[in-house]
Amino acid sequence: MSTVAPRSGSPIQVPAVDRFAVTFAPLSLEEVYRLADDPANGAVVVMSGTVRNCTDGKAVVALEYQAYEPMAMRVFQQIAAKIRQTWAEANRVVIYHRVGRLAIGEISVLVAVGCPHRSEAFEACRYAIDTLKHAAPIWKKEHWQDGSSSWVSIAACEENNC
Repeated sequence: MSTVAPRSGSPIQVPAVDRFAVTFAPLSLEEVYRLADDPANGAVVVMSGTVRNCTDGKAVVALEYQAYEPMAMRVFQQIAAKIRQTWAEANRVVIYHRVGRLAIGEISVLVAVGCPHRSEAFEACRYAIDTLKHAAPIWKKEHWQDGSSSWVSIAACEENNC
């Protein structure tokens, strides 16, 4: 288990098998699934967020993500720690998020949780993506078909269901 010291409070305990990344590189479903898999798992739940072609009826041609990486990684680690407190049988937690410009259909985020039972895996994975969207310092810029663009906080976007 590795320890990451947050800015305030006690250190976050993170098992060495958990993985987190903020990256420009394309994300791989197969890699994230493999990292979340464990012989003790009865379920691995993977949530894949992709770039869609429309927001609120307006055509989107691309998204651009930026993140404050050190804090985003800390949030990912806090999410994993909370998962392990709430769903103690969770074996693996993997959270990867892209940054940079992404085309329609590209994967922007992958969250995977491995557990002995499916209900815990689903609940923990849902908790992870919902918390990430509200707490991680990640922003997206929507590039519209008409040539305009606008920055949106992911948390603000989630509140407005965009």
